[in-house]
Amino acid sequence: MTQSLTKRWAIDVRPLSIPAYRRMWVGNAVSFFGFQLTAVAVPVEMFAITDDSFWVGLLGIAGLVPLMVFGLWGGAVADAVDRRRLLLASSVLMWASTAGLLVQAVLRVESPTLLLGLVAVQTVAFAISSPTRQAIIPRLVGRDLLPAANTLSHTTTSASAVVGPLAAGLIFGTMGTEAGLPVAYGVDVLFFAISFWATYRLPPIPPGEERASMGLRSVVDGIRYLATTPVLLLSFAIDLIAMVLAMPRALFPQVSEERFGGGGAVGWLYSAIAIGAVVGGLTSGWIGRVRRQGVALTAAVIAWGVAIGFSGFADQLWLVVLLLACAGAADLVSAVYRQSILQTYAPDKYQGRLQGVFITVVAGGPRLGDLRAGAMAGPWGVTLAWAGGGFAAAILALALVLAFPALLRYRISSADG
Repeated sequence: MTQSLTKRWAIDVRPLSIPAYRRMWVGNAVSFFGFQLTAVAVPVEMFAITDDSFWVGLLGIAGLVPLMVFGLWGGAVADAVDRRRLLLASSVLMWASTAGLLVQAVLRVESPTLLLGLVAVQTVAFAISSPTRQAIIPRLVGRDLLPAANTLSHTTTSASAVVGPLAAGLIFGTMGTEAGLPVAYGVDVLFFAISFWATYRLPPIPPGEERASMGLRSVVDGIRYLATTPVLLLSFAIDLIAMVLAMPRALFPQVSEERFGGGGAVGWLYSAIAIGAVVGGLTSGWIGRVRRQGVALTAAVIAWGVAIGFSGFADQLWLVVLLLACAGAADLVSAVYRQSILQTYAPDKYQGRLQGVFITVVAGGPRLGDLRAGAMAGPWGVTLAWAGGGFAAAILALALVLAFPALLRYRISSADG
């Protein structure tokens, strides 16, 4: 009985038996811990320099344009060249941009414009490396293990997203902002070396027989294919709604100071969503058995919006963390199904380009959400910017899938690639 329950609910670890995937999994988990320190440090530094949440929101825009351009182009390149080599090259650029953040913190430049520029460069590297990395996974594990591999990846990066912000909160709470910034950026630079090693150890992953070009025509071909697949379009659209309208992270530094007295509270806010994702991942044995993945994806997006909405009204830190964690658990489920539907539905020759569109939506949505939240907080207040966006996302996502029900009808058995 105990073994049956464990098999039904515990996370599926079968992909870890594949050495190449296992190394990538370890490297990504460790490097993502360092990246989370930077993800907290940059907005904290920006708020410390400007004392304005609008500038914190502008960090999202600084990353949005390079994300859109290089996400789409990087996906096309990933379909045309050896994906391992492309991942190595983009990793070097990511490493250099993080080192730049470290240097400016050590020198105490205190320039919001420089911060925006370094975030833009870092996003260029991220926009190329992320679709490439995701396009590699189906080659490593095969179609049957994709839901399990995606769940493992999301769960472990979420675990890093728990420990990373909490560590950042501890650093800033004990050392202060000025002394803590170089430490946070320095750990990120150091830990990224492990991810680079894991990428270096990957086998060559050349393009398939139908090699794509690296120009605009290749990007257009990928978008044209996407336009003919309502299931993928709708999965992208409801995620965009959820992230633009219901992502409150640009408000975390201000809420931490005004409601909870600063200090380590900012770390709890930044880690709360990831805490829920980890709990959801560790009890995710059921995810691979769901056939109506479109319905499950839609339900998870609606649950995200509702949980975010209620968390915006909470004035106790433990309650905000709990509600954000519920949102994080829903987000893990939606992320796994979005990625699995894409990797299963699209043929390998389009994987890089569609992953480029995917990462543009998935990472671009929160950046637009940062701008929306930061811009609304000034004239309408933090509560409306936070809670109103959450409930609006849930309502709009439900209305969209009811109006265009292709996603609700999607079953995994219908995905024949």
